[in-house]
Amino acid sequence: MNASRERLARQLAEAVAEALRVDLTHQERALLVVSGGSTPVPFFHALAAIELPWERIDVTLADERWVAETADDSNARLIREHLLSGAAKAANFVPLTTADATPEQGVDTVATRVEQLAWPASVVVLGMGGDGHTASLFPDSRELGLALSTDESVVAVRTPSQPQARITLSASRLHQTRRHMLHLNGEDKRAVLATAMAGDDVRELPIRAFLACPLAIYWAP
Repeated sequence: MNASRERLARQLAEAVAEALRVDLTHQERALLVVSGGSTPVPFFHALAAIELPWERIDVTLADERWVAETADDSNARLIREHLLSGAAKAANFVPLTTADATPEQGVDTVATRVEQLAWPASVVVLGMGGDGHTASLFPDSRELGLALSTDESVVAVRTPSQPQARITLSASRLHQTRRHMLHLNGEDKRAVLATAMAGDDVRELPIRAFLACPLAIYWAP
């Protein structure tokens, strides 16, 4: 991990922690929505090291692969291993999977779980793939139109470019937050973001669904 990415992760962690602290001065619980993948791991470590009233904080995911929580590519496993450590173990983590065989079977249960959280979220931390996807809003997903337009909280997603079925918070639900933050590393991601900012076709680059709202961008080379 290069020094600029480590520094960026710490800055993002401090901003998220401050947002949670501010909201907890006037509400009993605060909600943090995070993304999976390799990029946020140093951010998770930095945030876990910050002193917060973690017992009053709910954490959930922007999206998840429909795999067991013990699977190597489970975002829930990532969160449990890298964020919910030390004092942060006291946080209430809400996963997006069930024991059902498919996300279509589990989606109603997950929606009920998600809707019971302290919305609007304090912070949604988004990531972005090289194809412009964020959460599981993929350009080639058959459910992209639904995920972008529905008022439902979560959507079961099938995407030809991805090996596993997924479940994702809808764009509408991801917009229900006081602060959006986007965490990116690398020149390739910066180029994709620049392309996204220069156009308006959300289906081509779904990250565009979040560029019209205030968005704090955290990028390192």
